[in-house]
Amino acid sequence: MSEISRADVEHLAKLAHISMTEQELEKMAQELAVIVDSVATVSEAVSGDVHATSHPLPLTNVFREDEVGHVFTAEQSLLNAPDAEAGRFKVPAILDEE
Repeated sequence: MSEISRADVEHLAKLAHISMTEQELEKMAQELAVIVDSVATVSEAVSGDVHATSHPLPLTNVFREDEVGHVFTAEQSLLNAPDAEAGRFKVPAILDEE
């Protein structure tokens, strides 16, 4: 069993501003020790020759390649714009420029 003491739990509780009774401190120390031991067990199982994975099955990209299709010119894009200036859409200002 790992060395998570009641004093360690009390110190962490004080840092987190959590009030705990004596029974809660003892119980939490035991529970944290089990968690630390479990993590240590899992860490032992991993060897250096095992590659990290994000998914158990190999994945391939199913998206099609981007292909440039019909492209509007700037003049065509601004043809029906309510207002334009210097080749751009002109919109009402919403922020003060102070």
